[in-house]
Amino acid sequence: MLAPALIAILLAQSLPADAVPATLPATAPAPPPDETRIPGGEVATQIVSLLGPTFSETSATGFLTLFLGLMGGLAAGRVVKTLLRNFSDRLKRRGWTVRSAVFQHASGPASLALFTLGLAIGLQGVYLANEVRPLALKLIGLLYIVAIGWFLYNLVDLIDMTLRRITAKSATRLDDTVVTLLRKALRIFLLIMFTLFIAQNFFGANITAWLAGLGIAGLAISLAAQDSVKNLFGSLTVLIERPFGLGDRIIFDGFDGTVEQIGFRSSKVRLLTGHLLTVPNMRFTDGAIENITARPHISRTINLAIAYDTPPDKLEQAVAIVRSILAEPEIFGPIDIFDRPPRVYFNEFGAAGLNIMATYAYGIGQAGRDWWSFQAHGERVNFLIMRAFAKAEIEISFPTQTVYLASDPKRQLAVKLVKDEASRG
Repeated sequence: MLAPALIAILLAQSLPADAVPATLPATAPAPPPDETRIPGGEVATQIVSLLGPTFSETSATGFLTLFLGLMGGLAAGRVVKTLLRNFSDRLKRRGWTVRSAVFQHASGPASLALFTLGLAIGLQGVYLANEVRPLALKLIGLLYIVAIGWFLYNLVDLIDMTLRRITAKSATRLDDTVVTLLRKALRIFLLIMFTLFIAQNFFGANITAWLAGLGIAGLAISLAAQDSVKNLFGSLTVLIERPFGLGDRIIFDGFDGTVEQIGFRSSKVRLLTGHLLTVPNMRFTDGAIENITARPHISRTINLAIAYDTPPDKLEQAVAIVRSILAEPEIFGPIDIFDRPPRVYFNEFGAAGLNIMATYAYGIGQAGRDWWSFQAHGERVNFLIMRAFAKAEIEISFPTQTVYLASDPKRQLAVKLVKDEASRG
């Protein structure tokens, strides 16, 4: 079905409106004008007139050759396609993914190329008029070009696979975004180049005039697409400065979520609520971005309020207990950071009690260390402190209010009655 359609397009494109078929007599009278005829009927009549000798002059053997050529091309294409895919699966099972992808992506274009070869062989037995033969050759060449373009389009995946192997060794996940954008750009470039090549070489389009027109239209388009240009520069800013990467948790403009996609125009962030937020990339050029995933550690501060009636030696014991707990090997391992060692001090007389402050940093980024392991580590520290304080009979205070009464013998209040001077008179 593809070949007859392309033949019709090429014939309609190449024939002038007033062309006279070579097979018609020179003295043939012009058909009377018909105001009710269907638009484009003249072109259809010319196509039928040009293809008419093909059916009248071609022998049965010629049609059989065309049929066998088409069927042979289809069968050979199907067989080769199956063989290439089976061989690709065999290479994939051996771990040769790149080689497997080459044969996998070549199966479809190879099938089209063999069908085109069968068509070319079949047309050898068919009579073609002088006006039709160049068009048939163009059709065959067009199908070969489409097969080559299809194969090159598929080869972009091989570049993507190779670059992903290289970027897998890097520490940042933003390189994966660069590879994705590069793959899209290469495919768009190939589509544009092959479209222009086919339009110029097979349909006679004036590409120079098109490019000149694009220069004039580019100014109008750029004025109408300022936001799109800003978003494109925002994408370049994200790729160059790398404020975040795929899978990073960020806080931007009050939104907290994980980056799922970075595109040419916008990026998608999955919020903690589960909603998907789409942010234009130009917003990242003038906004503050907080990358939570990029932090090397999580800081934690514990404030322990000890009852005010605790003796000083008990308070010193409480400070020592907390320091010893943070120094235990299993506790100290994740918080062993060179420039941020754990600190424990009796730092102030608080409203709820005598305050002991303990601060340390929990290192993340290593295997098994994330936000939830940090929570589990903090829970273990809390339980150890509670059990140690209970064993040492050190009471952890809670917010209270003390009311002093005048009858309290330890805290007597002096109450003096003051009479108004005016009432003495």
